[in-house]
Amino acid sequence: MFYFGGVFGLATLALWIFCLVDVITTPDGAPRNLPKFGWLLIVLVLPLVGSLLWLIAGRPQGIQSARDRSRHPAAYERTAPRFPEYDRPGRFAATDAAADEEFLRRCRERAEQQRRTARGDAAGS
Repeated sequence: MFYFGGVFGLATLALWIFCLVDVITTPDGAPRNLPKFGWLLIVLVLPLVGSLLWLIAGRPQGIQSARDRSRHPAAYERTAPRFPEYDRPGRFAATDAAADEEFLRRCRERAEQQRRTARGDAAGS
């Protein structure tokens, strides 16, 4: 491709790299008019035209930076915590090391009791 000198070529290269990174880091459901993979192919195959098309017709509206993307979950992302049982009221939370050790000791005793019960039931049948 002929780019009319070094400055225009460097500007095109910088735009192309910016658009490639932008397409790759955009969440899957966010691009407009085409799927993410389609935009990636267009920007790769047609550096200048594809980059301009991405900026005009493909880039998601309302997402300016990675910081803004972290505030809004993308397609197929969780909005609730992964382990909601940790957020329930009244959940045991140790206030000191002794209380934590006591809780772990009771958990071990209960697990051992369940193992003994399971072995006794399996041997009796």
